[in-house]
Amino acid sequence: MTAPLAPGSISLRLYPHLDREAPAIVEELTGQAALAAAHGFDGVMVSEHHAGFYGYLPNPQQMAGWCLEAMATGWAAASPVLLPLRVPTIVAEEAAWLNARFPGRVGLGVAAGGLPADFELLDMPMDQLARRFTAGMERVTALLRGDDGGDGMVGDPAIAACAADPIPITSAVNSNTSVKRAARLGAGIILDSLTAIERCREIISLYKESGGTGAAILIRRAWLGEPPRADLDKQVDVYKSYSSASAMKNWGADEVVSVTDASEEADKLLDALRDTGADALNIRVTVPGVGPEQVRDQITALGDEVLPLVRKAMLRSEGGGTDG
Repeated sequence: MTAPLAPGSISLRLYPHLDREAPAIVEELTGQAALAAAHGFDGVMVSEHHAGFYGYLPNPQQMAGWCLEAMATGWAAASPVLLPLRVPTIVAEEAAWLNARFPGRVGLGVAAGGLPADFELLDMPMDQLARRFTAGMERVTALLRGDDGGDGMVGDPAIAACAADPIPITSAVNSNTSVKRAARLGAGIILDSLTAIERCREIISLYKESGGTGAAILIRRAWLGEPPRADLDKQVDVYKSYSSASAMKNWGADEVVSVTDASEEADKLLDALRDTGADALNIRVTVPGVGPEQVRDQITALGDEVLPLVRKAMLRSEGGGTDG
């Protein structure tokens, strides 16, 4: 198992099945997290939206903690937390104290957010998002490496412990400005699952040229077998309903990796890693409309049949060998 959000990691994105009652949703998600850890995934990620929006949760750090309780091994990361909706110091405190309970198994991802309903719900403006996000990210990254900026936060034992054991952080990126900001602040980057391969390659190249030293994490929607095409198309339509034109211009036509043969699936995922220059992989299988039984089947199949092939090739590449 790799460290949280580290180069070489292969992780799974988790999304709630919101057609169930709340206790059953939590039970299913923690069960999927445990299943992923048992079948070879290094860690899991959970992300944030509010008011039951299309398969998301309001407090991903809380959910990450519940997942870690259920997982025998591996890490969990709230990724992303929508930082402008929250007090940055509290975000860092929560991550640090979660790491106190699960040392070395906690990561954190952040994003600026872009869904108006999230901000309206909290009666919060969306103006100057980039400025607010930058200030928040500067604060969180400093605290999670044990630097309190001189305001006494190292009096918090969990924050103080980050000086010796920093909590890794990654940022969702799309624009060149966001890429350079992540590099400057020592954060890794994670790329949208719909972003075309060519744009991903440009982003990762810029990140490395800007001095970025963290993981460049590529999200791919994967499915072993015939994918639920109608549900996938509906999912993309929802994203189109609130995404900016600047974001959508970089989307690919179809970024789903789906075949019936495990070795071919592994090859396609490895091609995506090579073609973009990414050094970590985050896999998404959950699609609203697809039941938890199918999701569990995919976690097991991908973990048992595809991940070993991908990991072996990634390790050969890191060691200077050939990918074949």
